[in-house]
Amino acid sequence: MTLPNRKSTRLPGFDYSSANTYFVTLCTRNKEKILSEITVGNGVLDIPQIKLSAFGKIAEKYILQLNDFYGHISVENYIIMPNHIHLLIRIDNACGASGTPHPTNMELPKFISTFKRFYNKEYGFNIWQTSYHDHIVRNEDDYNKIWQYIENNHLKWTDDIYFE
Repeated sequence: MTLPNRKSTRLPGFDYSSANTYFVTLCTRNKEKILSEITVGNGVLDIPQIKLSAFGKIAEKYILQLNDFYGHISVENYIIMPNHIHLLIRIDNACGASGTPHPTNMELPKFISTFKRFYNKEYGFNIWQTSYHDHIVRNEDDYNKIWQYIENNHLKWTDDIYFE
């Protein structure tokens, strides 16, 4: 049996061990809406609110703990939607203990893998899709647009590509 070729989501030639900022989206397996619920009150001016489920609370716990676990990686902004999480991640230094860069040291994939592993260990099974989407933040304008997207994502939930 021949397995299909998986298309790489990585930017060819980009050094993923370099210091940079990334916009990452992690989806639940089969896009199950198990992380949170977007609630809207009955008033005209009610703003949609995010109510985290037990799954979502564990995800938030590990997002916040990873800031402490990795001294050179920080989650600058995030949102936990019903079936996906958006993270704005900054890698400040991708060097090893000797201070020399490790070109094969893929900091972003390691970070995502650690997050999923901690989460799965606590909850007892895997809720995540195998892969994830990342976007390399290219400049300040790009950063600001992504920040606003994260901040407002729950306000446009019914228009979201992951709403299904």
